[in-house]
Parts: sequence; C-alpha cells; structure tokens
Amino acid sequence: LWGLLMEEASLGDLLGTPAEEEHVRNSALLQRAKRSWVWNQFFVLEEYTGLEPLYIGKLHSDMDKGDGSIKYILTGEGAGTTFTIDDSTGDIHAIQRLDREVKAQYILRAQARNRLTDRPLEPESEFIVKIQDINDNEPRFLDGPYQATVPEMSKIGTSVIQLTATDADDPTYGNSARVVYSILEGQPYFSVDAKTGVVRVSLADMDRETRENYTVVIQAKDMGGQLGGLAGTTTINITLSDINDNPPMFDQRLYQMSIPESAPVGSVVGRIWAKDRDIGVNAEMKYSIIDGDGRDTFDISTDPTNLFGIITVKKPLNFENKPSYTLKVEGANTHLDPAFRHRGPFKDVTIVHVSIEDVDEPPQFDLPAYYVELPEDAEIGTMVKTVSARDPDAANNTVRYSIDRSSDPDKYFYIEITSGSLMTVRSLDREEVGWHNITILAMEMNRGLIGAERQMRDRTPQSFISVHQPLTSLRFPADNPTQIASVSVAVRVLDVNDNPPSLMHYLEAYVCENAKAGQLIQTVTAVDPDEPLGGQHFYYSLAPEAVNNPNFTLKDNQDNTAWILTRRGGWSQQDQTVFYLPIFISDGEQPVQSSTSTLTIRVCSCDQEGNVMSCNAEAYSLPASLSRGALIAILACIFVLLVMILLMLSLRTHRKKPYLCDEEENVHENIVRYDDEGGGEEDTEAFDIAAMWNPREAHHHLGKMRQDMLPEIESLSRYVPQACVMGGGSGDSNVHGYVLAKLLEADMDPCAPPYDSLQTYAYEGEGSVAESLSSLQSGTSNTDHEYDYLNDWGPRFKKLAEMYGVLETNSPPLW
Repeated sequence: LWGLLMEEASLGDLLGTPAEEEHVRNSALLQRAKRSWVWNQFFVLEEYTGLEPLYIGKLHSDMDKGDGSIKYILTGEGAGTTFTIDDSTGDIHAIQRLDREVKAQYILRAQARNRLTDRPLEPESEFIVKIQDINDNEPRFLDGPYQATVPEMSKIGTSVIQLTATDADDPTYGNSARVVYSILEGQPYFSVDAKTGVVRVSLADMDRETRENYTVVIQAKDMGGQLGGLAGTTTINITLSDINDNPPMFDQRLYQMSIPESAPVGSVVGRIWAKDRDIGVNAEMKYSIIDGDGRDTFDISTDPTNLFGIITVKKPLNFENKPSYTLKVEGANTHLDPAFRHRGPFKDVTIVHVSIEDVDEPPQFDLPAYYVELPEDAEIGTMVKTVSARDPDAANNTVRYSIDRSSDPDKYFYIEITSGSLMTVRSLDREEVGWHNITILAMEMNRGLIGAERQMRDRTPQSFISVHQPLTSLRFPADNPTQIASVSVAVRVLDVNDNPPSLMHYLEAYVCENAKAGQLIQTVTAVDPDEPLGGQHFYYSLAPEAVNNPNFTLKDNQDNTAWILTRRGGWSQQDQTVFYLPIFISDGEQPVQSSTSTLTIRVCSCDQEGNVMSCNAEAYSLPASLSRGALIAILACIFVLLVMILLMLSLRTHRKKPYLCDEEENVHENIVRYDDEGGGEEDTEAFDIAAMWNPREAHHHLGKMRQDMLPEIESLSRYVPQACVMGGGSGDSNVHGYVLAKLLEADMDPCAPPYDSLQTYAYEGEGSVAESLSSLQSGTSNTDHEYDYLNDWGPRFKKLAEMYGVLETNSPPLW
C-alpha cells in the first residue's frame, strides 16, 4: 500500500559542525541539494468501520538511529484531526471515517527535526493520501418525479422523455458508477432504453378519449446491472395530449324552439351543441345555416367558448304572416389535423324548427310619424290630419284614439276617438307657439268595451259633447292597457300677416334749442312679430293729422328706417318744452297691417357739440325778482323747521307716562309693564314673590327693585309690621293677617299697582269645578262679591272661604 525509498546519508552529514554547516549552506547555492529520504503516494479505502485507527503508512529517515533523537512532524489537510503521526516512529493513522464522495484525496507535508534543537534535518516534503472508492452510493434521479406529454395515437418508438440518473461513486474505478436503466411499471405502453434512459411509446394507437394518464416507474442500477449493484427508482406521469381525431356530432337530430313574435331583433331563440370528444381547440366549432325557409329571418353565431351555436332573431317576426320556420344548421370543426383527415368529415348537420308565439301586439300606425302645416288663422274646428292605426293581431280589434295631454297641455287640439281625425279647438298663434308636437295614442277595444262606449255616448248629454269638451275626455278602458301605441304629429303653424308694425326701442327724442331747419334729430325703426317669406318691408309717413306739421318732417329711407328732421330753427324751452309727433307705419304684406306710434320730442339746452345739458323748463318759470340766494334761504328755513319737528317728536316719545289712578280701571291683578317681550312663565326677574312664600322674610327684600327694567314700580313684597297682622298666633293666622294687611294697604293706596300675584302655569284646566279664578273678567263695580260658593269647592279652597266667604259655623268676623 505504501513505499519508502531511502537514500544514503549519515546523521553526521545532517548534523555536522558549524563550520561544515556553513559550508553546506554556501555550497547549496551552487549545486542541487541531495535529499536524504523520499516517499510515494499513500492509498487507503473509504468507509473503514473498524474500532482501531486505520494504519496508513510509515515515515522513516536514514538518519533515524532509533534512539529517539528525531521527531517526525505532519502538517497539511486533515493533519491532527483526520490524520495523526507518531513523532518517534513516523507511523501515520486515520482517526476519522473517510468518504471519497466527500473528499477524494488529502495533501500532507512531513518533516524530520532534531528533537533536542528542533532544527530541521531535512527540507519539508509533500505527499498525497488518496481515498480509494467502493460501491457505496446508489444511482439517483435528481429531477424526479417527472411529468411528460405525448400525443395520442403516436407511433411505436415515439420518444417521450429522457431520464438521467447520477451515481456519486468514482466512474474511473471499477463498475461502481456504470448505470443501467429498466422499466418496473408501465408496460406494455412504454419502454426505456437501458443505456440512454430514453422512454418511448411501445403500444400503437393509444386513445386519449379511452385513457389519458399513465404512471411509469423507471429503475437505474449501477455495477452494470449485475447482482449486488445498488439501484434507484423514479416515477414519470405521462399524459396523452389531444389531437383532432373525433368528428363532432349533434346530440339531437331535430331541435324544437319557440319565441314570441314581439321579440326584438337580436333576441336569442335557443342554443345548439355539436358534441366533440376532443378537447381544447380540437373541439371548437363553427355553425352556419345552410338551408331552410328561415335563413333570412334568423342568424347563428358561436358563443365565446366556441362550443355552442346561438340562434338569434335577424328580422322582425310576425305570427300572422308566418307562424313557424325551419332551419338546417351545420356544425364543423375549425382546426383539422391533416394526418387524420381520413377519419372525416369533421362536421355534422341538424334540423331546427322555430315556432312563433302569438302575442297581443299594440296597434300599428300607417306612418312612423306625421308632419302637418297649418296657417295660424285657421278656424276653430279645422281638421288638421287623420291618423290611422290597426290591430296587427288576428282578432283585429277596433282601435280608439286619444291625445297624450302632456304633449298638448294647453289643449289646442282634439281627436275624434273612432276616426282619428285631429282638429283644432283653440285659435293658433304662430308668434306665441310656432310648433306643436302632439302625441297620439291608439289602443285596442274589445267588443264588450265598444258596447259600453256606445252606451256612454248615448247617455252623455249633447251639451257635454262640444268643441271645447270633446269626446276624448270620456275615458274607456282598453282591452290590454299595456298595449298602447303612440305616434308623433308635428304641426307647424304657418305665419299670417296679422300683426301691425310698431316703433322699436324708445319713443322719445330731443331737439336742441340751437337746432336749425333740416337737422336730423332721430332715426326710427319698426318691428313686426310676423315673419313674411320675402322679409320685412316697412313704410313710414306722418299721420294725416300731422302732415302739415310746421315743426318736424319725416323722410322714409326705403330701408325699413326713417329720419325725423326739423322744419325750422329758433327753439326755446320757454315757448314749448314738449312736442308730440304721430308716425304712421305700415307693412308690405297682405292683408296690410298698420299702426300709429307717437314720438315725444323734448326741447333741451345743449352745448356747442350738441350734447344735452338740461331738458327741464322749471328754471325758466321762476319770477324774475326771486334770486338764487333767496331760494337757498327758503330751503334752509324749511330744513331747520323739519329738524325741530323731529326733535319734539323724539322728546315726547321718551317722556314718562303716569300710571292711571282711576279706581274704575284699578283691576286687582299684578300687571307689570314691560318695555320688551317677556319670557313667559320662565321670566323670574319681574318681581320677587319670596315674601308670599315666607311672610317672615319679607323684610329682607325691602326696597328690592325689578332687575330687568327701570325702577318704576316698587317691590310688591314691602315690609308689613307684625302688629298689623290680626290674630297672630299660629302660622296660618300669620299668613292670613299678612294677606289682609296687604289687601288693606292696596285698597288705601289708589295709585299703587294691582296687588294680586297672578302666576300662569301652562293653562287652566277645563275640568276644574272652580272654573276660571282670574279676576280679569269679573265685574268692574265696587260692590262686594259673594264668595259663599267657595264652601262648595272642597277642602282645598277652605282657606279662601274663610278669608272671603262666610263660614258655615257662627264664627266671629276676623275684622
């Protein structure tokens, strides 16, 4: 396994004297040094499983006398970890398990040194430890499992996929890495080449429609397939891809379909399908109508999946004209395989019978729209147009007409319900409404409803059936209210010359005082709401009564305008400030329309350029003796007088008004005057009624004034000495005496405000036996009231009965 070649050399030659050593070093520069020991490569098998370290080899120098003076040192890959050396004997051992697939060789370096001086006896030398292979790795399919596809109906020998197994053993050493392939599962459909690993088809005419997926198991064995070799397996999932080898076929020889006649163009009638056992593009179809009486009425197309044929309506249907159609439809594959054309034809034919369903259709007008021209001077009752509609169904029911009032809100027209004659019921005016777009409704009437209609017409008074209230106001129910047809009638109102022209813009002009004769002062223009075909043409002249006007004249410019010119000069506001000039205007259409407009001309003072400065004559009407300064003084006096009057009125409004002291008007209620709107029962600032709640604390509020207004009224809860209280014993008597004292004080003071405290909480209930307790509606005389009825009101009014009424017992009066 290893060898060692010694060369003669003495230990003295290695050690020597210092002088000799120096000579040796100097001579080494001149000649090649002679090695004392060399060795070859070491070889060792992998996967050693023994308990002892694996002996690899021995290093020995001829200088080693066996006295232990030489120390062997091992360095390099794995030294000390994988390999060790006995420094005395030079024996090398492997202390770890070696695997060639992990590392195939190790490069080590060895050196012999003097154990005492640690000086190298020889230069360091390199050697290799190679790991020899054994068959310890099975072949592996690194990319498995595999997916493969092959077209159906493939010939024998068609390649499917090539597999490659990898063996980690050394291919240069023995047969450990020589792999042979075989098939374990998948016969007789597929086979594998033993050397190349190519999987091929081994059975002809495999049909995808019969079986689509196959599972094949392939084995790879090393050692050339011999006994004892290691093996690995993998799986191939093989799918047969589709080819167009099956023709389509309709599942029905005859299809029955139906569709209502009211279906619009483009409506779907039905769907047909020529089934194909193939899939994908090989099953895509194209449908066409090749024969039948419905080729022009129906159409067929392929749905987005390219599998189904969709039959649609191509032209409007009419049950009364043709109740059924027959179609001959062909379905053919769009993608053909030339290798399988002999299996054709790849198409099929079926018959489709389409029945048209009768539906109750709305009436149909003879025209899609009507256009009428009518002069605006047409008389009331003029027939505009007669519309006609019929029932397209076989029943041919009677049709009745009416006007959609939303299209004629002002009710200019009326239609006769049976004949469809459209007439006017109001005068037309093109200048007001030039176009009328009327919607006529037509509805079917069955025989029973027609009889009811006649009875209603017979029972309707003739006074009701008039031009202004036509029969369209009689509403008859339709046989099918949803089946109502409509048509548009456009009525254009033609123009008639029925409006006179008139002056446009302003009817006023001015003439300057310095104007001369023949000067232009105004250009007038007329307007006419009529629109004649030849265009407007107006004629101007002065009215007959102004033909000989000495001040102004008129010139017709023959272009629908006229000039107003002066006939004289010397104008003055003092003489006359306003002139009225009547102008006669007529148009050129028949019948001729004319009108007279009056132009107001004012005399104004102007500057040199003709700009108006003043058109008022008041400044010239003042007396000559009244100067401008006097006029200003008069105006100033008037202004001062007005200011004094306003000041006096303002002082009077702020003067305090005295209270009424008339005892006739002294109503015993606490009525307090507010300068602003009060807050109702939430107003707690008007006065303090704490004294009424606790009479003993009345003196704490002495002199308390109202907080939200000027102190016009003294607090109602003024202090009353206890000496004035009669019968002061208990708490009730104190209250009783307090109230009586306050009442006496109020009666003695005629200028005091009413002393009753009226507190309003919501409203008085109507269910109270006492009814209203307010004294506002009591008598105004000073006579005593009778309060004996207080005894009948129950215990709640006992105290009031004691104070104001007569007790049932013979108790002495309190005062």
